[in-house]
Amino acid sequence: MIDKGKYFGFTCDDIDAYQSDIKLMNQFSNDASEQMKIAIDSNVLDTVSTSSDLVAANKGATAGAISSSYNLGASGAPVQITKTNVLEYIIDCGSILDEQNVPESGRWMVIPSWFANLIKKSDLKDASMTGEGTSVLRNGRIGMIDRFTLYLSNNLYSATDGSFTAYYCLFGTNAAITFASQMTKMETLRAESTFGDLVRGLNVYGFKIIKPEALGLLYCRK
Repeated sequence: MIDKGKYFGFTCDDIDAYQSDIKLMNQFSNDASEQMKIAIDSNVLDTVSTSSDLVAANKGATAGAISSSYNLGASGAPVQITKTNVLEYIIDCGSILDEQNVPESGRWMVIPSWFANLIKKSDLKDASMTGEGTSVLRNGRIGMIDRFTLYLSNNLYSATDGSFTAYYCLFGTNAAITFASQMTKMETLRAESTFGDLVRGLNVYGFKIIKPEALGLLYCRK
């Protein structure tokens, strides 16, 4: 269901445009598009991370639909991620989906930048551990770990838990969430309060968790 929307608007002053060697309209439009993408990304991650649709077996201190033996962190006790255990927790997340009989194809995980930093400092810095010809320290790419394609985002939902900042790292498959987005309006008008062009655009979108068992949450801290 398309039930949300974000818009942008900016004025490109005639004097600035005339005196500048840079195509300001294009530059401002690109920046507006990027800021809108960040806003939508944050909204989706925040809403999904705190959704009541997340199944109990795919999060918390006793996660696992069959074993209930995986600690993915809970309120008051986020799991601490270090360069020593970071790979173990990623593998545990994979096992959570395995116990839900979730297909291996299309698996993904969204992590904050500090999480990616610890991965690069883990055993994966040795190229022979990954089967790749070049270490992640050389190419900077994390790629795939235990069937998960990892995506780095600074827009993950986070909260203060005691003296720590806890992050809601989502993982799942492409079948877990449906998302649709469309730029429905883009127009350029003459500004009323100055000599220049007013550019504005409207992007409508919607998303929904459609397969909760294919979605999980790692509640962690650095």
